[in-house]
Amino acid sequence: MDKDYEVIVSGGGPTGLMLACELVLWDVSVLVVERLAEPDLTIKAGAITLHASEALYRRGYGDQLAEVQYKALARFMPGFKAPVRRENAGGTLPKLPTHFGGLFKIDATRLDGDDEQFQVHADAVTSVVSQQELERVLGEGAAKLGVEVLRAVELTGFTQDDDGVSVRLSDGRSLRAAFLAGCDGGRSTVRKLAGFGFPGTEPTITGHQAMVELDDPGKLPRGWNRTDVGMLVAGPSPERVLTVEFDGPPADRDAPVTAEEIQASLRHVSGTDVTVLKVRTATRFTDNARQASTYRQGRVLLAGDAAHVHSPFGGQGLTLGIGDAVNLGWKLAATLRGWAPDGLLDTYTRERHPIAAKVLEATRAQVALMRPDPMTSALRDVVSDLMDTEEGNAYFAKLMSGLGQRYDLGDGDPLVGGRTPDIELADGSWIGDHFADGQAVLFDFAGSPEVAAAVSGHAGRITLLSLPPKQNRDITALLVRPDGYVAWASRTSGAVDGLAEAIGTWFGKAVAAAR
Repeated sequence: MDKDYEVIVSGGGPTGLMLACELVLWDVSVLVVERLAEPDLTIKAGAITLHASEALYRRGYGDQLAEVQYKALARFMPGFKAPVRRENAGGTLPKLPTHFGGLFKIDATRLDGDDEQFQVHADAVTSVVSQQELERVLGEGAAKLGVEVLRAVELTGFTQDDDGVSVRLSDGRSLRAAFLAGCDGGRSTVRKLAGFGFPGTEPTITGHQAMVELDDPGKLPRGWNRTDVGMLVAGPSPERVLTVEFDGPPADRDAPVTAEEIQASLRHVSGTDVTVLKVRTATRFTDNARQASTYRQGRVLLAGDAAHVHSPFGGQGLTLGIGDAVNLGWKLAATLRGWAPDGLLDTYTRERHPIAAKVLEATRAQVALMRPDPMTSALRDVVSDLMDTEEGNAYFAKLMSGLGQRYDLGDGDPLVGGRTPDIELADGSWIGDHFADGQAVLFDFAGSPEVAAAVSGHAGRITLLSLPPKQNRDITALLVRPDGYVAWASRTSGAVDGLAEAIGTWFGKAVAAAR
């Protein structure tokens, strides 16, 4: 049966849009189906971590995200000036406050600059990016790439067979695709209809986040405050408030959030008589933490919140979704184009599942550290002391930024399995500048004929770049996957041990050049 599309993506949020953009870079025909007629402007996630920022920078979104962050910071930091970008090899971590469970002890100024996991390009140092702004930027990018987005329509059902997936839409259409990707949020219809297991822990809190007008904002202490009954957050913008109450989950997650509800929560947690005059936007949330047992069942795949849900603390959700998309996109495209090595698509679950599992554990730990009881107070003191140590500071910085994420890509050089270091090259470009087309890149820093020969026959999958670094490095060659992870590295000029195996593992057999 002919296919209408190669991939149908259910869900047009940041994860779905990013996945669609990744696929279109490989000329995959994609349809994004989004149930909302317009983007949801309700207050949601307000940040991404550096791991997501770096992935977006590699695809050419660095300038746009930097502008988004500049405008956001300028709103609530009087006198804020945008930093000079592209000013140093390796970049620096931002000096913006970062917390774990409301403990603002993570200090970027104390991190080891020689640790390659902390070397982030200046163009990738953006974190104050709201979900709405990220969706806008990715929507514009998708439009430029020609991604077809169908709004005000939702997936209502599907069946899959060995050859593809038949999808039914709410407008009465039936479409056929080779694969279906569920990027449709924590209550994913795709996940439920496909029967994915979704185990995890039950919710324990009721949280509210809102942009409000108060009678006397001075009644609420600024910043994060642990009280006798929960957590109170006021800021960073003057209108933003957040409360966490440890009395169980919301009775009705879907009911409209009223000014009376926000006011009652603020008064309960703060112990003041503050009055809410107006609510501009508000939402409620909880802390159920669940993860799909696998991210693939046949021709149906999950990504983003459809694959994992957790509390919003630490801004991890958007980052996980972007990471899922850039890991899955090229692997799904390779499968569709017929050059994927055996089992390549299954590495999506194998690599991404442990990453999300660790994030879920970290969000559970943050909720535990916020509980308003004496035992938790003692635990917070212990964790606070650990965060004050150099090792503790580095641990929590890597945990919350995502910069410590690694995949098990086999033995070899310490760089293998981690994010590529962003090295400035002799022509003034950086490693991260060479991934906008979504292909893998083999960086041959020493101009080795042996390295160049190894990639012969993989045109259209791997780009060969023979260019020395601007400054001497002990690395002579790097094979970097499309998602920015190092698959092979050499520190000896002309040495290609393991390179052919790495190329075959990730990019399949060579194709003979036409005569």
